[in-house]
Amino acid sequence: MEAEPSIYPMAGAAAPQGDKGPLGIPDGSEAPLDELVGAYPNYNEEEEERRYYRRKRLGVIKNVLAASAGGALTYGVYLGLLQMQLILHYDETYREVKYGNMGLPDIDSKMLMGINVTPIAALLYTPVLIRFFGTKWMMFLAVGIYALFVSTNYWERYYTLVPSAVTLGMAIVPLWTSMGNYITRMAQKYYEYSHYKEQEEQEPQKRPPRGSHAPYLLVFQVIFYGFFHLSFACAQLPMVYFLNHYLYDLNHTLYNVRSCGTDSLGILRGFNKTVLRTLPRSRNLIIVESVLMAVAFLAMLLVLGLCGAAYRPTEEIDLRSVGWGNIFQLPFKHMRDFRLRHLVPFFIYSGFEVLFVCTGLALGYGVCSMGLERLAYLLVAYSFGASASSVLGLLGLCLPRSVPLVAGAGLHLLLTLGLFFWAPVPRVLQHSWILYMAAALWGVGSVLNKTGLSTLLGILYEDKERQDFIFTIYHWWQAVAIFAVYLGSSLPMKAKLVVLLVTLVLAVASYLWMEQKLQRGVVPRQPRIPRPQHKVQGYRYLEEDNSDESDAEGERLGDRVEEEVPPAGPGSGPETVGLCRRPCPYEQALGGDGPEEL
Repeated sequence: MEAEPSIYPMAGAAAPQGDKGPLGIPDGSEAPLDELVGAYPNYNEEEEERRYYRRKRLGVIKNVLAASAGGALTYGVYLGLLQMQLILHYDETYREVKYGNMGLPDIDSKMLMGINVTPIAALLYTPVLIRFFGTKWMMFLAVGIYALFVSTNYWERYYTLVPSAVTLGMAIVPLWTSMGNYITRMAQKYYEYSHYKEQEEQEPQKRPPRGSHAPYLLVFQVIFYGFFHLSFACAQLPMVYFLNHYLYDLNHTLYNVRSCGTDSLGILRGFNKTVLRTLPRSRNLIIVESVLMAVAFLAMLLVLGLCGAAYRPTEEIDLRSVGWGNIFQLPFKHMRDFRLRHLVPFFIYSGFEVLFVCTGLALGYGVCSMGLERLAYLLVAYSFGASASSVLGLLGLCLPRSVPLVAGAGLHLLLTLGLFFWAPVPRVLQHSWILYMAAALWGVGSVLNKTGLSTLLGILYEDKERQDFIFTIYHWWQAVAIFAVYLGSSLPMKAKLVVLLVTLVLAVASYLWMEQKLQRGVVPRQPRIPRPQHKVQGYRYLEEDNSDESDAEGERLGDRVEEEVPPAGPGSGPETVGLCRRPCPYEQALGGDGPEEL
């Protein structure tokens, strides 16, 4: 009896020649599998790779713009709110009507003390916070603290203003340290994505040449500080569109002022105690503060949603795995580097000049002679002058790196000498154009100073395991300088100008001495970054190579491994070679030195 044919064809059996499937493709053993699962015929691997890295570069530019805009909005909201509240609280009628005997001047003094004194301790905790949270999340947390300070002004009491001011003071140095570190990392990433072909030809663990990312770093710092100095103009919007409508003119506020400029003593001695013609309604104040709060919240969203990570997750783990004790000590150990010691006077001057333009030039020269209603326009001139001239920093692409930095210092030197011998007459507006021009030129020097210093630090210290320590030292010295200006606010203007001149000359001389040492080939003394010590978890750290070790450590490790390799002999083979490798962390945890010999 013959077996009935199977209804279903047997798997793998050859189909009759000429049979085709429902799609018209030959079926059976002769089916052209390459047409079904093969590569896309028009696929161009090189073109796809180029598009991929172009998207990566655009992402880096997006990160730089988002961080710059977020920092500018945050600082603009902070300065605008602080300026508006201090002017309102200065008016004695406003204090008596709205707050009675609550002691608002005492609250303001303690609030300013919290903002200026607390950053002195930032050197102790800033690197720890940045390594713990990560660069991006530290930026987001600090911007959130600035927004918290804005929110507490809805209910102005001692228990709201003073604690928020102290918290804000703690966040100042971490915010600008993480911003400087973030911009530097973006420049390094942009170089990697622009020269990916060169890196593929090199060894996997070989780092790019020293200073290769410098042009991108300079461009990104120009963008960042162009946005940053626009924050001074944004801070004047509450004054221009709201508070100026309530202010007395200069004939009332400056009635008892007798001397201005270089002849003045303290801050606005003789200024009238009442500066408001009418008191602003509480409803209008709430609207203004709500707008500022919305802008602060927008800055948080920019940092959170548009800023990408500065490091890969494995790099973040490596950076915090060197030990929290080492992270705490390394900022102090880096001060043994002669380059940082020579740059400390420039760091201090960088803090002096920002406070001088906001207090000395704006108040001692501007408000004292032109009235409070023109304060906003003077600072807008400074802001636009600095932001527009930030492109001058690009001269560093074709000139030695010392030229923009020394040029900005030279411009400040000339302006300071001119201000030292000038005392404008109160309530006289004929010389107002001189003040606006001086403010704009001071902004030119400021942006060259800031751009040059940040770029110089990113070039001198391009190892990613050192950058947060270096920018912490930079911004901590700035905070110390700002604290010194806060303590010396009652000094005569001539004394302030003398201190400014001496610091500027010392900073330039010290910087040029540092450059001369580097040209002579003096090797700086840098502290060794400990190797990451990881727990035996996951697969990432069972690899032989550590992607985050410094060049010097990699060379020492390579020499040591070469010395341990025995000479090749007749008995050498795969087993012998395997005995000479470095034990993995799992074997180290078990207490063994490597694979046992059988």
